[in-house]
Amino acid sequence: MDSIMSKLRNLDAYPKINEDFYSRTLSGGVITLASSIVMFLLFFSELRLYLHAATETKLVVDTSRGETLRINFDVTFPALACSVVSIDAMDISGEQHLDVRHDIIKKRIDSHGNVIETRQDGIGSPTIEKPLQRHGGRLEHNETYCGSCYGAEASDEECCNSCEEVREAYRKKGWGLSNPDEIDQCKREGFLERIKEEDGEGCNMYGFLEVNKVAGNFHFAPGKSFQQSGVHVHDILAFQKESFNLTHHINRIAFGDYFPGVLNPLDRVHWTQKTPSGMYQYFIKVSTLDLCVLHTSFILQR
Repeated sequence: MDSIMSKLRNLDAYPKINEDFYSRTLSGGVITLASSIVMFLLFFSELRLYLHAATETKLVVDTSRGETLRINFDVTFPALACSVVSIDAMDISGEQHLDVRHDIIKKRIDSHGNVIETRQDGIGSPTIEKPLQRHGGRLEHNETYCGSCYGAEASDEECCNSCEEVREAYRKKGWGLSNPDEIDQCKREGFLERIKEEDGEGCNMYGFLEVNKVAGNFHFAPGKSFQQSGVHVHDILAFQKESFNLTHHINRIAFGDYFPGVLNPLDRVHWTQKTPSGMYQYFIKVSTLDLCVLHTSFILQR
């Protein structure tokens, strides 16, 4: 053990000078004190810079073409059922995405905000067998199902095999679906029964949209949207209700990819509707160079 300690002492590159060969002075003490303070301050200064990241803001012109912007949203409607509410997106270039369903999740919630069911929008199937064929008879064994579109067919070969497909065919024609009980597909799937079952419930919608980097809007509204004489209309006749409560709470609306430290101005915004019908709009300027200006609208069409 002593031999090991001796070898370690021999490795000392800075051996101490014998006290007989140096003397302590006042100037040396002052220099030692000053240098210690400077080293102490430098250490904590560097430690502070290391622990606190500096934020640097840059303004860069977006020269990209044909790219899209992702809009992430999470909105709760305490008094609007999931079967009623839909979302549309459109921009000044003329591109429209009506009744968007992909990448959208809906949560049915009760009056206390508790989740009843979570489902991806647009998923469902007929619940009663032997549907009505396009030629008028009921579906027979080994026969391919082809339901009628009730005059809204775009071609002689088109089939509407679900209530949603009939509603979509009507939307493309610019027609409103006034009585779903007259549509075999809707009657079999219990369209009105499902709406009545969800009466008094709320809905939490979340997901994302991919939109062009141009001025435009996206909005939530009851009913299925369609174009009629160049006018954007929402069909609410099928729900057989005179008014809808668009009270909403915005949990989150963010643009683009997540970035730490970014503040979303509409997060945790709440609005209560106090009249039988109404419309509420939010205008958001996404780019300071007006390269992309979008606004969100919560709309009720009467």
